[in-house]
Amino acid sequence: MEHPQEMIGLSQYGEAAKILPPASYKLTNTTSDGRGVYSFCMCPGGQVVNASSECGRLVVNGMSEYARDGANANSAIVVTVGPEDFGEGLFDGMQFQRRLEQAAYEQGQGRIPVQLLGDFLQNRESTALGEVTPCLCGEYTLTNVRSILPKEIGDAIAESIPQFERRIHGFGRADAIVSGVETRTSSPIRIIRDDTLQANYEGVYPCGEGAGYAGGITSAAMDGLKVAEQLLLQLGEKKK
Repeated sequence: MEHPQEMIGLSQYGEAAKILPPASYKLTNTTSDGRGVYSFCMCPGGQVVNASSECGRLVVNGMSEYARDGANANSAIVVTVGPEDFGEGLFDGMQFQRRLEQAAYEQGQGRIPVQLLGDFLQNRESTALGEVTPCLCGEYTLTNVRSILPKEIGDAIAESIPQFERRIHGFGRADAIVSGVETRTSSPIRIIRDDTLQANYEGVYPCGEGAGYAGGITSAAMDGLKVAEQLLLQLGEKKK
């Protein structure tokens, strides 16, 4: 989702936003059916980029340049899912992810699908922008982003918006920008490792997000430190 960075600053800092660095936020909500919905990878003054990695599939991501001086703030809005959503098979989570990315590609015909929040809440196609102009790296098209998502996920986001509005004034504005899909919040599979943090191949230490042991930059860094310590320990044992 994208909102004017100025609006986020005023909500977070008031008039002090004029002299403080670009404001960030972190939002969480638990829906009536127990799903977690939260902001992820919040980027002050940033842009949304087409980060697709497969033909016929589309995924977006957010970024900020060092100055964080872009017009919009952006953040992924993530809904927790589990085996009850995608299945019990080893690669079912990955296939679930790929189906969403394929649906996004088809909905946008290769361009980033974009929708106004007001239309998202009403589950209808957007035909014109409001006062918020998307800050996107890559071509985009106005459409119905919500139709890409399983009903349970779309409903969870819609239910959470009023709760987020209570924290950030203007978060639920009808002309906020919704684009999709960001599916790379955490790995859909996990590489099993033993008590020494090695895989079933000796000397291979899977770690971080790609291996399924983290869900963000900080947790990935912490897991990397843990693995590095274990690796040093193992090297020390071999030298004895």
